[in-house]
Amino acid sequence: MGGSLVEVKGFLSQNTKFSIEKARRIQESLSRRVIVKDCFYKPVELIAGVDVAYAHGYSFGAAVVLEYGSMKPVESSIARVETRFPYIPTLLSFREIPPAVSAIRKLTVKPDVFLIDGQGIAHPYRLGFASHLGVTLDIVTVGVAKSLLCGDVGEGGCELWKPIIFNGEVVGGAVFTKLGAKPIYVSVGHKISLETAIKIVLDCSRGHRIPEPLRVAHILAEKTKRGMVSEIR
Repeated sequence: MGGSLVEVKGFLSQNTKFSIEKARRIQESLSRRVIVKDCFYKPVELIAGVDVAYAHGYSFGAAVVLEYGSMKPVESSIARVETRFPYIPTLLSFREIPPAVSAIRKLTVKPDVFLIDGQGIAHPYRLGFASHLGVTLDIVTVGVAKSLLCGDVGEGGCELWKPIIFNGEVVGGAVFTKLGAKPIYVSVGHKISLETAIKIVLDCSRGHRIPEPLRVAHILAEKTKRGMVSEIR
């Protein structure tokens, strides 16, 4: 999912209405709307995973819905859109929002919580993909990332997770979902507390480092991408 400086400059030259400064202002505005407390008042029944893959100028958004307790599949959707935004560090959400939103809107059921392959508020501008998507669609989201974008993993927490501290504030947790594996990095996306977000991620772990809804979404996105590559060849 990399992008070169040439690609970024080319995009900026062709899109005069866009600027990194404007994107930062949008991030600042949306970050103030992020809610970091639980905003659902019934047990979680349906859990979703959202992931995005890329190939040949297209973005493939995958959304899967599973039963929370059993992790049995309920529904899935895929959306293919033209990739119109280059890879720019800390602005990844602007690239991934279109395919993700398209896939989510195809669902006929309404998940209670969405696990998102990306950062939530554990982001230098406090608006990673999970938070951006949550505020945009007004849904409950949890950021689940495979790498640490900002801050440091501190002491405290418990055996299963350690706090991520950025600018003196706990913005997420390094969560150990599989014995002997690296942690995943969980943070609030929108309308959920960190404590609940971590609990849900651990509840969705089924012997893999990546929680089951995201693992299934990733498989679907990659399978769709490979299908397109095969057609081109």
